Amino acid sequence: MENAGVLPEEMKREIPSRNRSPYGWWIAVILVRYEQQGEDRSNLNRRCLAWENTIIIKAKDREEAYRKAVAQGKLHGSKGWDCIDHDSRRKGKWVFEGIASLLPIYEELEDGAEILWNEHRVSVRKLKTWVRPKQQLETFVDSE
Repeated sequence: MENAGVLPEEMKREIPSRNRSPYGWWIAVILVRYEQQGEDRSNLNRRCLAWENTIIIKAKDREEAYRKAVAQGKLHGSKGWDCIDHDSRRKGKWVFEGIASLLPIYEELEDGAEILWNEHRVSVRKLKTWVRPKQQLETFVDSE
């Protein structure tokens, strides 16, 4: 038997083009949260500060991209209670929760390259509400 010891999901199969990156670049969304020392960890309804960090990764395939995304996420986590929450003055740490998204970039990276897209079926009226004037775009809002 030529595939002895190989699980069916590990067998070579054709990966759809939508799940491949022809230029080896991927976008990953990493989720981390701030946990204060002494929190009730059993209470999953507790509120927390969470960051959704979007990064790009160079990898030959989706498996390598996933491994690299997880490794980057773990780098965002704290090793100990070494952070101080500015509001409560309590010690805390950043906890890596996981990967929220992993997508291939389909075009070569250059000025104007499309790196993400979403498809929506909405009314023109609704779509027009999504458009923001320049000064309301995140990168132009300087207040905290």
